[in-house]
Amino acid sequence: MQDETRENVKVFQRIRRRRGAEISEMRQLHETMRARLDGLVPSEVQGIRVVMQADEPVPVMDDFLPPELRVPSHDQLDGRMMPWPWPIVLDGEMVECAACGAYRDWLVLSTRGQIWLRCRAGHQQHEKRLDTAWYNRHAGPTDATHSTFEDCLRHLGH
Repeated sequence: MQDETRENVKVFQRIRRRRGAEISEMRQLHETMRARLDGLVPSEVQGIRVVMQADEPVPVMDDFLPPELRVPSHDQLDGRMMPWPWPIVLDGEMVECAACGAYRDWLVLSTRGQIWLRCRAGHQQHEKRLDTAWYNRHAGPTDATHSTFEDCLRHLGH
């Protein structure tokens, strides 16, 4: 039994030595190949280097959209609005127009960090329980910009 155990230990020691030698040979081969590749430069890279070293100034191009296709940023707008045909329920109660009692078919206006609700009859009321974050979560993409408030109302059918 002891002879078998000794023989097994010898076999495993030979395997470990062989694996160690194989790993070190692979490392040496890898380092040799890497040293050969370090000096080589692909032709595409050489072409790019030649172009970059040219004395010609590179023209500066505006890669942004042309002005007629640009949408104004939030700080360039006086406000935004969206239709909201459903009732608005806040803190367990339905929001109603203070003047006429309408409870749905709102225009929600976001301006200067405040939210205003406008009913179909044209009454407006400041809604302190809504904020710009709520508006941003519920508003879809902008489909048009208008120069006047009345133009926007006509666009939205009010």
